[in-house]
Amino acid sequence: MRSTYCDRVSDVALVGGGGFPQPGEISLAHNGVLFLDELPEFKRTVLEVMRQPLEDRVIRISRAKFTVEYPASFMLVTSMNPCPCGFYNHPQKECVCAPGTVQKYLNRISGPLLDRIDIHVEVVPVAYGELSSERVSEKSESVRERVIKAREIQAKRYNGTGIYANAQISSKQLKEYCKIDDAGHKLLKTAMEKLNLSARAYDRILKVARTIADLADSANIETVHLAEAINYRSLDRENWAG
Repeated sequence: MRSTYCDRVSDVALVGGGGFPQPGEISLAHNGVLFLDELPEFKRTVLEVMRQPLEDRVIRISRAKFTVEYPASFMLVTSMNPCPCGFYNHPQKECVCAPGTVQKYLNRISGPLLDRIDIHVEVVPVAYGELSSERVSEKSESVRERVIKAREIQAKRYNGTGIYANAQISSKQLKEYCKIDDAGHKLLKTAMEKLNLSARAYDRILKVARTIADLADSANIETVHLAEAINYRSLDRENWAG
């Protein structure tokens, strides 16, 4: 497994190519993690080329006489500021960006690309009181055990299918592996209508809910798992940027 960090890169360096095609950072991160820092600072063309490999998990580079295919099953992790000054939604500091600047900044990342990212989480500054608190949090060892157990559950579920994680199941397989009850359907329908979510976001929510249920060692996707998965789509919320 390889972890790749990028803060500035060209589309060829990211995807691969050249006169004699070579794999890019995406393929080098195959079965590992690709971390893109300050996502809106990348060129739009660089970001858009990731849409196809995120969906198909392979990269195809075509030339006049041949086509090269590289593996691209990677976990994309990104970070970004909420605005150019970095203080939008800050609990103590005021954002000094001009009107419309925040939305313009966020619009550098297209909706189709955001749809392909399973989880969007807004991270707010941690107060001193929380940092200095003696409250005992869950240990990393405990989290690791739950993750390993969830992986084992998924390996057993998809045994013999060529799939090893919930993220890899197709839209057709959602009905088989991500069943929800009537209350879950009602909750998801409300979220879809209120947040104006796409069909791809719908698929992502169900897959994340399935994983949350696995981490909780639950055979069924409960409403609480679905609600948590919906809450992880913060950039889909209307008026997030004012």
